[in-house]
Amino acid sequence: MRTGIVFVSLFAVFFLSCKAGTIPSIAREDPFTLNLGRLEDQIDLLDLEGRGGIRKTRIAIRDGLFYISNGNGQKITRYTSFGDLLFMIYNDETNPPPLTLKPLSETEGMATRWAVSYPLREPGELAVDSRKHIFVEDRMPPDRHSYDSETRALMDSTVLHFDADGRFIEYLGREGTGGTPFPRINGIYTSAEDDLAVVCRLPSGWQVYWFNAQGTLLWLVKIANEELPIPPDRDVWASMDTIVAAPDERKLYLKLDYYRNTYDESTNTKTGSVMDSSVIWIMNVSDGVYTGRIEVPFYSLVFTENNKRVSEDISYSLLGAVQEGRVMLYAPEEGGYAMLLLYAASQEQQRAFIRVDADELQYNALGVSGDGILFGLFATLYEANVVWWRTDLGFRSLR
Repeated sequence: MRTGIVFVSLFAVFFLSCKAGTIPSIAREDPFTLNLGRLEDQIDLLDLEGRGGIRKTRIAIRDGLFYISNGNGQKITRYTSFGDLLFMIYNDETNPPPLTLKPLSETEGMATRWAVSYPLREPGELAVDSRKHIFVEDRMPPDRHSYDSETRALMDSTVLHFDADGRFIEYLGREGTGGTPFPRINGIYTSAEDDLAVVCRLPSGWQVYWFNAQGTLLWLVKIANEELPIPPDRDVWASMDTIVAAPDERKLYLKLDYYRNTYDESTNTKTGSVMDSSVIWIMNVSDGVYTGRIEVPFYSLVFTENNKRVSEDISYSLLGAVQEGRVMLYAPEEGGYAMLLLYAASQEQQRAFIRVDADELQYNALGVSGDGILFGLFATLYEANVVWWRTDLGFRSLR
């Protein structure tokens, strides 16, 4: 997937950041801004009408187009890189009638902007495949919920499938098309051959449902908390950060953080635990076999405490996978985020810094495309900025 929206020369992309020391800062582009509200060209991020708290809002890009699923607004929108609203899938019971968009049924194939009505409840996690088909998480009505006593999980989620024009095709459940509800969905990813991966988090562990483009379940990967992989040379215990799917292979990347116990040397009694290391494990989804691992360095966060500059090693968080066996991670930093790109084959590391202002963090959603473009949606109290960074043009290589 190539998402060429704004072309920036390499000279313009990189410049040294005072905040990030010698790590290059990547130039930020702000393609467009959305006002907060309930109209078709607005976005509801802060539960403006008091409908039950702040729900998920997610953003994706595909072939130069931005897609946003807005949980509070109960709608899905598609925009050009200039912020022109192309279409909207919306719940007509909770949204005002569109003023500038005609119903798709009335366009007769001539219009370039339209609206489609669908009873969305809580659209959340979002993915778009090479056909521009949209897959979005939604919550089932309460009478469709069930409880699995074995996994101690509430089954309350579904994945809705829309075509490139926003027409509803089907819903996916655990068994495939028309199946029973998923447990709580942590992420949705499109992969090779327009496969779809649905990553679910349960109290007892994780489950990944892997479907082909026709909605047929190909594989179900179950990962119990007590069966997380541990490097053989370490006396540690594991905690899963997250799981993401490769965009161009039938592989999963599992980011695990490891902790070791600490002891009082004089009494040999346990005093607590500290972080030991972080590793990304690579798994073949077809057989559940781990085929490799990537060691993740710590990020040294420098901050002021009691009028002194101190540093603390923290763990990067896994943002997503990129084509050709790469993964992108991030860590919070003053004025933005420190980004890290890792290569599975060579173990090469590349770093950069992206700027995000503090007043933009009323709500934020960050993502990375399969070809390595970093993008996000960041909100102030008054508006939401859709932004991106051309990280696909390269990081600073650390060999």
